[in-house]
Amino acid sequence: QVQLVESGGGLVQAGGSLRLSCAASGSIFSINAMAWYRQAPGKQRELVARITSGSSAYYTDSVKGRFAISRDNTKNTVYLQMNSLKPEDTAVYYCYARITTAQATGIIQGYWGQGTQLTVSS
Repeated sequence: QVQLVESGGGLVQAGGSLRLSCAASGSIFSINAMAWYRQAPGKQRELVARITSGSSAYYTDSVKGRFAISRDNTKNTVYLQMNSLKPEDTAVYYCYARITTAQATGIIQGYWGQGTQLTVSS
């Protein structure tokens, strides 16, 4: 079994900063790409940022220059540093990772975290 556990969400004023963390645990053989998604009320879940195992990063246009994704492969953890936060960043943020388990080393599967709420007040 594999678990992804997010932490770091909360309430912050516009212009503020926050860092999200997501730690993967369980019977992990290797972790490929890791990503952060978000879902605002009444909207579809959208990709915010993605990072490869080699630390190449992609950002959706609305967060470029404000958010930074990083990972610590020794801790199986991905981070999302969020700066200059705006009310429109308010959403539930989900961690996603493509993982190969020790039980099935030939298969890459996607796993989701449970989500963490970010609320940005104006």
